[in-house]
Amino acid sequence: MKGYTAKQLSKAGLIAAIYAGLTLATAGFSFGPTQLRVAEAMTLLPLLFPEAVPGLFVGCFLSNLIGGYGLVDAVVGSLATLAAALVTKRCKGPLTGGLPPVLINAVAIGILLKAVGAAEAALPLVMVQLAAEEAVSVYLFGLPLLGLLRRLPGQGGR
Repeated sequence: MKGYTAKQLSKAGLIAAIYAGLTLATAGFSFGPTQLRVAEAMTLLPLLFPEAVPGLFVGCFLSNLIGGYGLVDAVVGSLATLAAALVTKRCKGPLTGGLPPVLINAVAIGILLKAVGAAEAALPLVMVQLAAEEAVSVYLFGLPLLGLLRRLPGQGGR
């Protein structure tokens, strides 16, 4: 996190805490082959805040370590979130910015769930289901969240 200000570090920590807390508070439907992780609405935050990238990574790591499939889920899930956040940060807007979390998570988490034996369906079906669930979180919950945050002073209209 070299080059981040104290304010940015604080914001990254807050994002991590909210992501992990929200995921664990909704653990009943945030983990498993069928998951609607409401905290994934936050995956659009890199469009506004560069410090959301490490915040999402840490939040995902912690929530998957505590409530997921253990260390393998913490590593794979958080690396997928990191990759998606890095790509989202470079996108022009929320519609294209939502695609990296949807696609990367569908592939990475689909493979993970099959590897740990948590998904019985064929891998392509698991990936399609995960993509649809992720799209709900990113677009149905994330777009309104992004709209609210854009109205904050100093956020501009990116």
